Parts: sequence; structure tokens; C-alpha cells
Amino acid sequence: MKLRITVDDKTYDVEVEVAEPDHANLPPSYPVGSARLVGSAASAPTKSPLGATAGGPPASVADESKACRSPVSGMVVKVIAAAGDHLNAGDSILILEAMKMETNITAPLSGVISAIKVAEGDRVQTGDVLVEFD
Repeated sequence: MKLRITVDDKTYDVEVEVAEPDHANLPPSYPVGSARLVGSAASAPTKSPLGATAGGPPASVADESKACRSPVSGMVVKVIAAAGDHLNAGDSILILEAMKMETNITAPLSGVISAIKVAEGDRVQTGDVLVEFD
């Protein structure tokens, strides 16, 4: 690959070799599975009108290995998948906005979505369950 680089108003043509595959065309996301947080809740949290967990530990689920939890606190700006959709690990599920940055939440495993626990406009906290898989 040839590149043109300018340093101190002087232009250089350089040829570089790509050592790793180009991932620039992939959407920004956390590594597959990083949206899952393992833990159990001692008591059920209270939901706010916007869907966020108000104080208290994250909700427990029947099978933690089939849950996708929020890696950050923020707002759901777009839900891409729907209940019943078959996704492969790494496929986009939804987009969260936190501190004016969008975070693409991807499927931590391959499977069928049994329930999406949030909707566009909901506020979520770190550890909230976003999606459950069959």
C-alpha cells in the first residue's frame, strides 16, 4: 500500500505492508461477549419510568450465559434486532449513547433472541440486562 505523508511541509511517498487484516469497515463495538457481566442480585432492583435500574444491584436472569448486559450507563438510541431474530456472535443488537459517544452492543453468542428488555429512549445502567437469548 502506498501512502503520502507530509512532515514539516515536505511530502514523502512511502510504501507500507499491512501486517494485520483491515478492520476499518467493521462497526465499533466491544469485543464479543464483553457486554456480559457475571454476578447475582441479592434483591430485585426498582425500575424507573425510563427503564433504568434505580439503585440496587443488576437484575438476575435464569441463565447468565444467555444474557447480554450493558457495559456502560447511557441511553438506548437505536434497537437493531428484535425478539425472535437469529443472530451470530458479533452481530449488532442495539446502540447505546454515553457521554455523547455511541457504543454498538453486539451479540455475545450465537442464538435466537427471546426478549429485548429495553426500548429506544430508555436509560440503562452498567450491568442492566439488555437482551436475553433462548
